[in-house]
This record gives sequence, structure tokens and C-alpha cells, in this order.
Amino acid sequence: MREDVDEDLAVTSYATAERSGDRALQCDATAVCTTPDGTRAYALLDGVGDTLAVRSWTRAAARRLARAAAGGADAEAGLRAEYKHYAAARTADHDLPCAAAVVAVHVPGGLFSTAWSGDARAYLLLNGHLRLLTEDHKAAGRVTATAT
Repeated sequence: MREDVDEDLAVTSYATAERSGDRALQCDATAVCTTPDGTRAYALLDGVGDTLAVRSWTRAAARRLARAAAGGADAEAGLRAEYKHYAAARTADHDLPCAAAVVAVHVPGGLFSTAWSGDARAYLLLNGHLRLLTEDHKAAGRVTATAT
């Protein structure tokens, strides 16, 4: 999914928060990439599992996603390109780790786009108000979100 925000945004900062809970390893990863023209992409992957292989994969995948999205100045195109890359790498005898992902891209001059897959959430803090930019893709997530 993709959403474009029409307002002129000067993205000056970003933040992430994480809680490992009872996981042995933190397998979530974030990455930021800024191109020479000032286009900036922020990527977050919520890795499934808690092994060294998953942690390593999500860190590398977050960097790749941020580079792809910033390079194309488009969140959805970056996410789709990386999905195709990893889908092509899967074989019957070799399964890759997986993750929910969200990526946001800010292009100087105002365009701000987001794209996501799975239950990963992103918010925009603008003028003191939080705005949810994503929606859960699984039915269980939608039920939980509406029940609270």
C-alpha cells in the first residue's frame, strides 16, 4: 500500500523504539539512506524469529530497502523491488528469513510516501499530532486495532 502526504514536510528528525520482550535476540532493524539530492528513505523491518541468521538478514535487508527506496525516490517502488529480489533468491531447498516492513521516503519539495507489508506501523508526528500512516495487513491485527 502507498500513501502520499500533500503537505510540504521538512523532515528533520526520526526516531525508533524497540522492546525485545522475551526474545533472545533483537531481530528488528532500521536503516536510513539519503541521496545527494536530499531524498531520504527510512526503513524498518520487524524480523520473524530470534536467531543470528534472522538478525543478520533483517539488518542487511533494511539497508537494501532504504537504498532502493531513496534511489528511486519512491517508497512503494523500493519495497516492490526488494520483494522481487528476495523472492527470486528463494529456492525449494533454501528458505530465507522474513519480516514485516515499512519504508517512508521524503523528497525535497514535499513528497512524502510510505509503503508497507505485514503488520508494521509507522506514524507521522506533525504539529504535535500523531498520524498513523499504515494499516495492519492481517485480519487479526485489524481486529485488535479496532477492539481497543
